[in-house]
Amino acid sequence: MAIRDYFKPVQTMTAEQVREFLGRHDPADYNLVDVRQPGEYRKEHLPGARPIPVAELADRLNDLDPSKPTITY
Repeated sequence: MAIRDYFKPVQTMTAEQVREFLGRHDPADYNLVDVRQPGEYRKEHLPGARPIPVAELADRLNDLDPSKPTITY
């Protein structure tokens, strides 16, 4: 990741917009990432969400398909 990537604007969505997006798209068409701690993920998470704690995110970007939109929560 280049330094300029840290300064690119990102789209934000409300919870309702995310619900609508997930309802309109096949899970294979996007990356859904739960950045909370493992215990929080185990308690509950959105179906299809991949657990990648925020502290590990930079090291695990290769786990995500860059051609797909990514939703993190």
